[in-house]
Amino acid sequence: MKYNKKIRLKNNKECCLRNGNENDGQSVFENFNLTHSQTDYLLSYPDENSFDAEQESKFLKEKSESENEIEIIAVVDNVVAGTAGIEAVGTKYKVRHRAELGISVAKEFWGLGIGWALMNACIECARNAGYVQLELNVVAENTRAIAMYERAGFVEYGRNPKGFHSRKTGFQELIYMKMEL
Repeated sequence: MKYNKKIRLKNNKECCLRNGNENDGQSVFENFNLTHSQTDYLLSYPDENSFDAEQESKFLKEKSESENEIEIIAVVDNVVAGTAGIEAVGTKYKVRHRAELGISVAKEFWGLGIGWALMNACIECARNAGYVQLELNVVAENTRAIAMYERAGFVEYGRNPKGFHSRKTGFQELIYMKMEL
């Protein structure tokens, strides 16, 4: 699946949304570690990153060659500002109509519209891949993200009061959201 689009951010800078590729491995690896250190709302901590830059390159290559999964990077002034992707829930018949969405944006770029643009790019790609339902999990305290998802048409379908166990705050409630495509 391929994606490439230029957008204008709220600060009037240009941002390129495109497939991550093999050459982006180091930059995406660094962005992952940065974003996962800047917020307690993502799944893992930087020290739990199971990839190194070379493995990230291989992952990005696989995603760029996939027909139904993608990893999109947001590039501003030659810097990876954020990433987002869709991943199949599974390949079995009963679940292959579902995909999961994940987004992260470096704090320096918050509030510029990158998260919104990445989310919409993933929604478009999920539709093009033939998915019927797009799903995500979000920490209940992450009100900005929840508002963005709801504005796009995601709806809550459940909660897990102890979905995450944060090193900083203890248990975090997860909200399960979905969008019918």
